[in-house]
Amino acid sequence: MLDILFVTDFVCPYCLVAKVALEEALKETGLEAEIRIQPLELTPEPRERVDTCHDEERKKRYQVLVEPARALGLDMKLPPAVCPRPYTRLAFEGMFFARENGREDAYADLVYRAYFEAEQDIGEVEILCDIAVRAGLDRDGFRQALEEGTYTRQVREAVEYSRNELEVNGIPTIYLNGSKISLEEYTREEMIRILREGQEEIQGGLSCGIDGCG
Repeated sequence: MLDILFVTDFVCPYCLVAKVALEEALKETGLEAEIRIQPLELTPEPRERVDTCHDEERKKRYQVLVEPARALGLDMKLPPAVCPRPYTRLAFEGMFFARENGREDAYADLVYRAYFEAEQDIGEVEILCDIAVRAGLDRDGFRQALEEGTYTRQVREAVEYSRNELEVNGIPTIYLNGSKISLEEYTREEMIRILREGQEEIQGGLSCGIDGCG
């Protein structure tokens, strides 16, 4: 089984395209993998939020994602009309709640899409509660966890780990069996190649036998 650590923020467009490409590649190859989502807030509170809506240089850079997103069936707004860009601490706290209730994948996918496709402010509690219900979670329990800060410490520790231990300086950062991979095209085809190469490394990796290690 492949071990995949996916360092991300819900407001990173490259992350959504990469994640969907990865999921499609796993379906195509039939490879088994555990994907672990690792938070990294692009704009931690109380840092000033970023206005992506009026950043023409950023919009130009986003164009590399247009065709890969279309090919993956994503109706992405690049950037979404949510100005300034939302904080994501609460969304990640909701992810930890979803994780404990076995709905992390569904919740995370809906959060990405709520922002990039529906152009919703995923920094708002009510919107996150609606997402939680759609992901199959209990609204009242979810809201209580956010209002009481049940997972605030876990999110902060996870973000600190991403920054200080993993030393991530750009997302998505993806580790395949502990090795960082590089993306250039953000396509399903590129992900299929990367996954197959990772699988070959597992099958043909070095090992120790009775005559020594080779």
